[in-house]
Amino acid sequence: MKQKAKDENVLAQNRQARHDYFIKDTYEAGIALTGTEIKSVRARHVTLRDGYVQIINGSAFLENVHIDEYKEGNRYNHDPLRSRRLLLHKKEIAKLADVKAQKGMTIVPLKVYLKHGFAKVLIGVAQGKKEYDKRETIRSATRTGNCAENTEFKESAGRRIFCLSYENYFYIHT
Repeated sequence: MKQKAKDENVLAQNRQARHDYFIKDTYEAGIALTGTEIKSVRARHVTLRDGYVQIINGSAFLENVHIDEYKEGNRYNHDPLRSRRLLLHKKEIAKLADVKAQKGMTIVPLKVYLKHGFAKVLIGVAQGKKEYDKRETIRSATRTGNCAENTEFKESAGRRIFCLSYENYFYIHT
């Protein structure tokens, strides 16, 4: 029951990030928002798809995250793609800066949610996946039954066959 209430507070998720990256570590950060931005966030008008985190002069900024303009905000509306400061401890920012300096590592937003009335973002330290890694992730998810999208099930000689539209057939004994 408690888990369901927690899931209802999730306002936006970046599912593409879990497909494109291996998530090594996660951090929870607050977001510095203006008045019309928080109203748009609460109305679930947030897109995290192309977002990333930049460390500039000892501060973390959320870049390229689209928060729609508040429709009743008139002249006090915000720029939808502006940089937003992330509220993190100095030690956390230092760790993130060290990780970002490594080759092949990046920091991406995973989800935006409300916690005690404040907007929070879950950011992940990520390493890019190769194309074959993405295919292997899809295969393993299908084998465990976690992947129901774009999957056809067929029965053949006592075996259950999974057929994905962009992959070959493979067999799983049941």
